[in-house]
Amino acid sequence: MKYSGVTAVVLALAMLFGGQSVLAQDVQVQALFTDAAMLKISGTSKMLKAGQSFGSVKLIEANSRVAVIELNGKRRELNVSQRITGNYEQAKIRQVSIPRDSAMQYIVQATINGRAMKVLVDTGANVIALNSEHATALGVDFSAGIPSQVITASGTVDAWVVNLDSIDVGGIRVDNVQASVVGGTHPTMILLGMTYLQHVQMQEKDGILMLSRDY
Repeated sequence: MKYSGVTAVVLALAMLFGGQSVLAQDVQVQALFTDAAMLKISGTSKMLKAGQSFGSVKLIEANSRVAVIELNGKRRELNVSQRITGNYEQAKIRQVSIPRDSAMQYIVQATINGRAMKVLVDTGANVIALNSEHATALGVDFSAGIPSQVITASGTVDAWVVNLDSIDVGGIRVDNVQASVVGGTHPTMILLGMTYLQHVQMQEKDGILMLSRDY
C-alpha cells in the first residue's frame, strides 16, 4: 500500500465503552495517509486502514488532510484544525505534530495569506524568510516593503521586510507576521522562523516536533 501526503495533528477524545463507565481515553492522530492513519490510543500506537477498528475507534476513511472516525456509532471528520472532546466541542488548545523526514528536517504544509505552501521549521531563523518567487506566488508586493540586505553563500543580496497577513500551521494561526523577502530563488523553501514560532510552544521527542498554542 502506498502512503502519501503525511501530515499530522494531536486530538483528545473522551470515549464510552459499552456497558462500562466513562473512561478518559486520549486519541492522537500521529500521521495521515491515503486510506490509513497512524493513531495513538491511550498510549498505544496503531496503524489503522480504512474499515479497521481499535477499541471503540473505527477508521472510516482517511487522506492527507483528514481522517473520518466512528465513535459509538457517530462519525466525525478530524483535521489539523481540530482538537475535540467527547462532546465534540472545540478545545482551548490546538496542537500539531510534525514528523522529521529522512533529511532530518521538519517540513509541514502551511497556509500563508490563504495559500498552501510547504515550509521548513527553522528555529535558527529570526524571521520568516522567503524568496521573491514565493512572495509573488503569495500575492505579496515586497517592493513596497522596507529595503534591506542579507548575506548569503553567494554574497550580499537585496531583501525587503514585509508583514504577511496570516500564517496557519495545523490550525495554529498567527496574524500580521513579519517576514523577510530575499531577492532571487533562495531560500528554495520558505523558512518558518521565530516571528511565527515565538507564538507557539515547541516540544521535540522521538523524531516528532510538537507545536501547540492556547486559545
